[in-house]
Amino acid sequence: MHDEQWKSAINTELTALLKNNTWTMTTLPPHKKAIGCKWVFKLKLHVDGSIERHNARLVAKGFTQTEGIDYIDTFSPVVKMTTVRTFMAIVAAQKWSLFQLDVNTAFLHGDLNEEVYMQPPPALALDQPDLVCKLQRLQTIQS
Repeated sequence: MHDEQWKSAINTELTALLKNNTWTMTTLPPHKKAIGCKWVFKLKLHVDGSIERHNARLVAKGFTQTEGIDYIDTFSPVVKMTTVRTFMAIVAAQKWSLFQLDVNTAFLHGDLNEEVYMQPPPALALDQPDLVCKLQRLQTIQS
């Protein structure tokens, strides 16, 4: 039973990656290497411990990249705690309502500065087996 749900989770993730133009298929240029990728699986649970959904996430094996060769700098936009506190103080002072939300595929909304090539995920059906993914964005890349 879980096998079909994991396959469905993989298909959902692949659909989101393709919809967000995460990569373009191309041949690997000379003197470039393609990094690998892997699937990370997680069960999302309800408060009572029952299964809410199966989640599959494709991640690039960024740990195989070499600083200074494959990338220059790393950056991840994270809000500072002082900013959160200031925002909360303003909300409280103005007596505004505050809501929480989750951004699906949040890490897919940035762009890469370097050319990064990745081996296609095993679940991706290819007409030409010699193609690689030229990444526009993906999680766990050192950029």
